[in-house]
Amino acid sequence: MDEITKKAQQLKLLILDVDGVLTDGRLFFDKNGDEYKSFHARDGHGIKLLRQTGVEIAVISGRKSQSVALRMKALGVEYVYQGHENKIAAFNEIIQSMGIKPEQAAHMGDDLLDLPIMVRVGLSIAVNDANDAVKDYADWCTETSGGLGAVREVCDFIMKAQGTFDGVLKSYMQ
Repeated sequence: MDEITKKAQQLKLLILDVDGVLTDGRLFFDKNGDEYKSFHARDGHGIKLLRQTGVEIAVISGRKSQSVALRMKALGVEYVYQGHENKIAAFNEIIQSMGIKPEQAAHMGDDLLDLPIMVRVGLSIAVNDANDAVKDYADWCTETSGGLGAVREVCDFIMKAQGTFDGVLKSYMQ
């Protein structure tokens, strides 16, 4: 078994950045200045499935967006921290609230703001199109780019590592 799989087996929390991870990183504004984001349905379903297996999801973003709040609420994500350019305070609050150790968390990011958490967690993940410096610090880089199913790729990997994927798959075969 490889080191990344061993780290994934210990996870109780997956922390996600938003722009560039849950989205492709592009920002859309209408003429009134309202912001719009595009989320991939497979990522959302992966989040739901992973949560059903007992791994919690958290979102920590440097930006604030009503669309993120609405999407995370629809997915049942309890830990949503927006407008946190210094992401460490949110990270510490989440792991303390959950009563877990940093090595029981994974972080998935794409840019320099993600590095302070990535170096503290048990498993650090960069999306395929992440900044090169972020990739250098990541334990693993996804095959998929941010906003295009990379989160689902990670959710499936964690479930497979923890031995819960087959049960999830079988539940759909009935």
